[in-house]
Amino acid sequence: VHAEGGKIKSFESFCGGLPAPEASNNPLGYKFSWSARGVLLALRNNARYWQDGKLVEIEGKDLMDSARPIFIYPAFALVGYGNRDSSHYRQRYNIPHAETCVRGTMRYQGFPEFAKTLVNMGFLDDTPRSELSAAAAGDLPWNRVTQQLLGQASATPEDLLAAIEAKIDTQDPELRKRIIHGIKWLGITSPSVPAVKRGSYLDVLCARLEELMMYGEGERDMIILQHKFEVENKDGSHNTRTSVTLMYGEPDGFQAMAKTVGVPCGIATQLILDGKLTTTGVIAPMTPEIYQPIMDLLPSEGINAVEETV
Repeated sequence: VHAEGGKIKSFESFCGGLPAPEASNNPLGYKFSWSARGVLLALRNNARYWQDGKLVEIEGKDLMDSARPIFIYPAFALVGYGNRDSSHYRQRYNIPHAETCVRGTMRYQGFPEFAKTLVNMGFLDDTPRSELSAAAAGDLPWNRVTQQLLGQASATPEDLLAAIEAKIDTQDPELRKRIIHGIKWLGITSPSVPAVKRGSYLDVLCARLEELMMYGEGERDMIILQHKFEVENKDGSHNTRTSVTLMYGEPDGFQAMAKTVGVPCGIATQLILDGKLTTTGVIAPMTPEIYQPIMDLLPSEGINAVEETV
């Protein structure tokens, strides 16, 4: 665009590491290929980005409320929210005219509302608590954990569900039903489901999520990434350009996440060994002499992007 005298007026990049649709079979529409703790802690991160010429700052407690639909293919019901601090990427990407510049995370529809309910309940609290430590005597059923967390007098599932329903922000009746169904599915109001004591409410929840939401045998993950550019051409005309990567993992083989993270690193390593990349130091792939040789080889490894101009 710059070489042709144009300007990038807007840049949005959203990426989701998700279960393939047929494996998104739980109320959160998510499964863990890495640390459950890391996924949950990311929900506390602040977001910062440029939107229509204004610097937007979102506190971690409000991050899930900022999620909005991301339209890529009609087959996917996706939403996205900002991923940490995107504000400096106008300079890093050399797009100083971009009035919008945001990098974000994608999840399936319904995830933010469910996650926000867990946040509202207090489950992201990682303060060590003696009653939740592995050294604490006796079994600890999940209804007692949730009762303590919510400060409720009663530990019956019915009373706990009523207290949890008051923590749900969305007023959409279908989403509210979905969240309550998900809470029941998690078993966190049940007197018969034992909690794994790991020291804090956050870590006790992580243990439960890991029991229920890991990838099973033969299940695939999915990577979906969209870069979206609003372009002002030299002659004053405008168009939208998109670049989309959609990749599925191999059943009982390499996950899409592993390939899309690992293969570019492997190619870069081979290029260094072959003497084709000679720049020294800790270098980000922001210049053509570094990223172009890598991008040229990615299709041969099955990693492609579909580019369109509207």
